[in-house]
Amino acid sequence: MTVATSLPSGPPAAAAAAAAPDPALQTISFPGAVATRPFSLLGITWDDPTAPLDGTVRVRTRKIGTATWTPWQTLEADGAATGDRRGATDPLWVGASDAIEARIDGPRRALPAGLRVDLINPDAEMTPTSRMSRTESVAMPARPVPRMITRAGWGANEAIVRKAPEYTGPIQVVFVHHTATGNGYSCADSAALVRGIQAYQVRTKGWDDIGYNFLVDKCGAIFEGRGGGVGRNVLGAHTLGFNADASAIAVIGTFDAVGVSPTVRNAIATVAAYKLGAAGNPPNGKVVYTSGGSNLYPVGARATLFRISGHRDAGRTDCPGDSLYRQLPQIRAIAGAAPIGLRFLRMSGAIKRGPLLYTRGLINPLWNVTTPSALIARFEVWVDGRLTLAAPGSHRTAALRLTPGGHLVGVRAVHLSGRTTMTTAKIVSDPNAPVFTAGPDVALRPGSLNGTVPIRLGWTATDVNGLSAVSLLRPTAVDLGITTRSRNGTIKPAVPTTFALRAADRAGNQVSASVTRTPVVLSEAVTRRTGIWRTLRDPRYLGGVALGATAAGSTATWTFTGRSAALAAGRGALSGRVHVWVDGDDAGVVDLGNPRTIYRQAVWSRYWSGGGEHTVRVRVEGTAGRPGVILDGLVYLK
Repeated sequence: MTVATSLPSGPPAAAAAAAAPDPALQTISFPGAVATRPFSLLGITWDDPTAPLDGTVRVRTRKIGTATWTPWQTLEADGAATGDRRGATDPLWVGASDAIEARIDGPRRALPAGLRVDLINPDAEMTPTSRMSRTESVAMPARPVPRMITRAGWGANEAIVRKAPEYTGPIQVVFVHHTATGNGYSCADSAALVRGIQAYQVRTKGWDDIGYNFLVDKCGAIFEGRGGGVGRNVLGAHTLGFNADASAIAVIGTFDAVGVSPTVRNAIATVAAYKLGAAGNPPNGKVVYTSGGSNLYPVGARATLFRISGHRDAGRTDCPGDSLYRQLPQIRAIAGAAPIGLRFLRMSGAIKRGPLLYTRGLINPLWNVTTPSALIARFEVWVDGRLTLAAPGSHRTAALRLTPGGHLVGVRAVHLSGRTTMTTAKIVSDPNAPVFTAGPDVALRPGSLNGTVPIRLGWTATDVNGLSAVSLLRPTAVDLGITTRSRNGTIKPAVPTTFALRAADRAGNQVSASVTRTPVVLSEAVTRRTGIWRTLRDPRYLGGVALGATAAGSTATWTFTGRSAALAAGRGALSGRVHVWVDGDDAGVVDLGNPRTIYRQAVWSRYWSGGGEHTVRVRVEGTAGRPGVILDGLVYLK
């Protein structure tokens, strides 16, 4: 069944992070590239089906699990049809994808209200009963058996057992007893006490075996009682008229004046939840039971009982003692509660960025729960509403690989009673490294040439799920931030310098790129000149020599092979202007006038994205009142 739900409209980042109640459809709003949960079909929709959408709608998508984007594709809009609830383009099938960018090209006018992109996942289902649907291939751990001392462990005398065990139906009620044997025993003597109870009930009372299904000592140790199998519904001899479809737990001791410890309460609750939960019966509920005949309920009488009841609820007896009887509500609450305190402790393999976690794919969630492990039947790991794996109740971690895109990962704790609790986390799986879409590259810039060459390092790094850091590794280590696109610096002339950058995304993927450039200084001596020039000598010039001219129209030309160039000149109050041409094209006029006299200055620069041969020609303008110019050479990068 193909179905759909929506992500809320809003800025792209918010739309990408939001969790829809249904895994099949998401909606995003314009503009920008947005990472999403997996989808295969899309369309553009808006609120009013009669409103026109002027312009051409184009989309491009990213193939799931890759960094490859499709070409831009056009969506058709044929107009509204009878019964349409929203305006819409025709749908477009794009195959399994996990990111989208959309745009509208057309006249500048108001767009219809509620404009959004609807993304459809045909493999998802949204009915409430199937939204948390199990996957048959997931192996479920065996229902845990409470830790206990077996019959062999306490030394049951199998020779005196009179007959094979009998079995009854699913357990409807668990009766709590006390043995009334007193509390003055040591827990080291508990096994002997159980052996004694067996011998008494068989040899003295003539029963087939010990009557209780389970026993618990005052230290909380659980003992297997009547034989036949802990996991089976063994018919006991414990509660007259109420043995069928029932189980019994006897606490060793007398509990009229004193109650049991929290440890013992937990032990009773664990066994009760284990037996009742196996039949799907809530331990803190009630049941109507038809009596087989007791001194309180005659044969056929209908008794309304708590699922965890005291012996006295079914017959006229003081058992299980006033104090223990008053503790039964606490025991029911423990046995019938949903797991409490379930939370993620950490998510190894994922990095938290704001409200979301980001991973490269493999995560190891670590969780914890306050409810004791003995009361946990299992933990289940769910991804986007589907059961992915299950772990025993003693486990607290699992390994999980997420497909690319946004996911809702949940851990559900299942109590022995059958009640559940879930905790979730929103995780974006991003196996793709960022991309340097431009650069890094180096360009010359105006500035001082006094021993170094001024440069500007430029780059553009992008990632569909967002960058976390961009760093300069060489020639020095610098954190560049994620919004900066350039950085000024200087390098030494005639020395190759490597600039190495690294970009990291929110999931921890990294990409590195580098560029090596060497500044070369061409002196004025290598120029082709026209007009009148004179040689100037001064240690403040580059190489101690420069060219001076005052005659308008005098030219100097350099030819070189490189990627960037800068004109070196002197500046002062009487300095004039020069006109610059690059490869025959007018590059403008540079005014060398300056209130303060300075030497070795890069006064003009140019950058080319590719290397090649270039020509820079300079012509003296003969500026009125300050005709003189001083050229100190040309610097270029190779």
